Amino acid sequence: LFREYFPLDKCILWIGALGITFYFFRRYIEGGQFTKDHVKMNGKVVIITGANTGIGKETALDLARRNAKIYLACRDNKRCEAARLEIIEKTGNTNIFNRHLDLGNLQSVREFAEKFSKEEKHLDVLINNAGVFYLPHSLTKDGCEIHMHVNHLGHFLLSHLLLELLKKAPQGRIVNVSSLMYGRAKIDQDDLHLQKPNNFEKWKAYSNSKLAQILTTQRLSEKLKGTNVTINCLHPGVIYTDIGRHMTMPRLWSGYSIQLWYTLLTNP
Repeated sequence: LFREYFPLDKCILWIGALGITFYFFRRYIEGGQFTKDHVKMNGKVVIITGANTGIGKETALDLARRNAKIYLACRDNKRCEAARLEIIEKTGNTNIFNRHLDLGNLQSVREFAEKFSKEEKHLDVLINNAGVFYLPHSLTKDGCEIHMHVNHLGHFLLSHLLLELLKKAPQGRIVNVSSLMYGRAKIDQDDLHLQKPNNFEKWKAYSNSKLAQILTTQRLSEKLKGTNVTINCLHPGVIYTDIGRHMTMPRLWSGYSIQLWYTLLTNP
């Protein structure tokens, strides 16, 4: 009976088609590839936001091994300090510093930039990595939707406040960590903070913030032509990090779907 409804040749065909689809989908979402080199960053000053975990932490580890001077800019001081000590232990680089930065608070961004400007005479690299994802609707104390504020506006302000220090470096670089999710954005210019009834969706809020990030990256890139500062954004791939900790699934489905999803993910 099984063979009657599921002929072997058709089963093989379907399995092959699913396998090919799975392979190309994974290649699509995994992000760009690069070959590690041995270029050193002696004397280079770097800021990485959200550097206590995930992509930010792995980036800090790599740059620490290249002898860069790194400022870990994080909201949680305790976790940031733990990451700082771990990076020092693993790399032997003691020029790693823990600095408080809450991207959901514009005053905190201003205070961070002001303090950093007193500590350093230039900035070589600013990596805007921190982000939030799949949070329920809420507004920051500045009145902005949380995804748009943390993922875009906070970094936008930080980049502008540090721009003069970046221009003082031989080659200043701003790197915005973005996402392919920007393609799902639906920005309502009359409701940027998604307060209209039934207008808020967690996926849309995140996607909107990433589209805004990309658009401002393009605009700032045009303004910086002719200077020694470049700005770029990137899709790092779909990575297994803490950013997805707020996602939930129906209990019956989650056990199967989450295992399938993990096979698509890459470690930082």
